[in-house]
Amino acid sequence: MLKHCTVNHLQIGGGAPARLMGVINCSPESFYRDSYIPAGRVHDRALAMRDAGADMIDLGARSTAPGSPPISVDEEAARVDAALSELDGTGITVSVDTRHPEVLAVCLRHDIHAVNDISGLADERYARAVADSGLPVFAMASFKEPGDAVGLAATQKALGMVVSRCARLGIDEYVLDPAIGRWGPGWASEDDWELCRNFSSFLDFGRPVLVAVSRKTFLGDLLGRQPEDRLAGTLALTTMLVAAGAAIVRSHDVAETADLLRVYAKMGEA
Repeated sequence: MLKHCTVNHLQIGGGAPARLMGVINCSPESFYRDSYIPAGRVHDRALAMRDAGADMIDLGARSTAPGSPPISVDEEAARVDAALSELDGTGITVSVDTRHPEVLAVCLRHDIHAVNDISGLADERYARAVADSGLPVFAMASFKEPGDAVGLAATQKALGMVVSRCARLGIDEYVLDPAIGRWGPGWASEDDWELCRNFSSFLDFGRPVLVAVSRKTFLGDLLGRQPEDRLAGTLALTTMLVAAGAAIVRSHDVAETADLLRVYAKMGEA
């Protein structure tokens, strides 16, 4: 049985049902415009996601999509600070999506329960800050930068490096993310499909694995649809990746994905 990760008393992996992580973007630069939640509306959206079936919320304030306009660390910190202020005291389980120790320092003033690092703890300064926080980590396959592990063999190698980094840093509570998605110019859609077809191989590391395919570009390339019209494709693929062993699903569409997971669980009953 895979080792599980515990985030604010929530067990991920290790025989637990597939969990649901709702996405809140506080970045108007996001590739999927409907996912942007401005200050003042974060509280209500997070509660709605929880009521719709989200086990936790992943909150970020900087778009990581290729070609997104850059923002300063100070701007990211200010956005996150405002958003987390709305969630303090709600009891909602929250992970924060950032790569900067200065932003993490601001997050730690609030009620947060995990860190989502798309650079896979590759930056030593940030990795030390994460380790010192004592928080569980969602760690993406990366050699040095997000998306620099292109293809199945490179992704498996990068995930091995992430496992080694966690061991060196003394981080035992973590979830692996194989980095499905077009992270840079070196990626082609077929690279993402290769990772999806071989998703179960990522379980070989003995850790719970996150799936994050919500409305991504490779689905749009196949279907000829913009992000706003990729829900059906997202749900179809998500079903297959949960069947392949995904322990937690990161999704913009909480109610629909919660229904998917309930039906999937029902079909698995003896």
